[in-house]
Amino acid sequence: MKVATFNVNSIRARLPNVLRWIEAVKPDVLMMQEIKVVNDDFPRQELENAGYTLFIHGQKSYNGVAIATRQNAREVNNSILLDDALARYLEIEIEGVHYINIYAPNGNPVESEKFPYKLKWLEALLHRAKALLDEETPFLIGGDFNIIPEDEDCYDPAAWADDALFQPEARRLWRRLKNLGLTDAYRALHSSEKEAYTFWDYQGGSWPRNRGIRIDHFLLSPQLADRLLTCVIDKSPRGEEKASDHTPLVVDFVP
Repeated sequence: MKVATFNVNSIRARLPNVLRWIEAVKPDVLMMQEIKVVNDDFPRQELENAGYTLFIHGQKSYNGVAIATRQNAREVNNSILLDDALARYLEIEIEGVHYINIYAPNGNPVESEKFPYKLKWLEALLHRAKALLDEETPFLIGGDFNIIPEDEDCYDPAAWADDALFQPEARRLWRRLKNLGLTDAYRALHSSEKEAYTFWDYQGGSWPRNRGIRIDHFLLSPQLADRLLTCVIDKSPRGEEKASDHTPLVVDFVP
């Protein structure tokens, strides 16, 4: 079972790139973030022609998440905060396994109301994960977490010290998620790999200079961690023309 997460940074702007990539890689499930369209404006036909069924939780101009799957699936829910009007969460179920696609809040600037919102949102995600673990429901959480977990996940920790993605409070919530019993799929298989990044800013020559950060992740429940085969960062889409500033992360596990 091959599952990918890809912050596409506007599905309409990046559609040719996404279609080329899924034709080459053929993921069974593709989680997309920052689609930046309402549901009716999503280029549904093109992905359906590629063999996918779509679940979409869109928002005009900002945010938005979608899941494309080759499997029979049902939508579980699309929010973890009752008062949240932003499209950041989408959960589906395939044969008893829950696939949770997230676009976590950025949180910048730290001094604004955006950072407490980030922490509140992540706390709600933790509660959802705990509920699924208590039910012994197998699940994975994939997407753009907007968290740099460790110093090794950043080209220059000092450059990010004041950023919301690197604040102790956000990193502590990441650790609390893992301490529930979840597995960081990438680090489980690449514990000491350096320069393992999933995002490079458009500014300052970040991509050619490899000044990146790792903020796109898969967290696996124990049932899926036991079935984990591979987890790779596919850097090839980031080098294309009109690329997203993120690149896909792909996990494969025994069905």
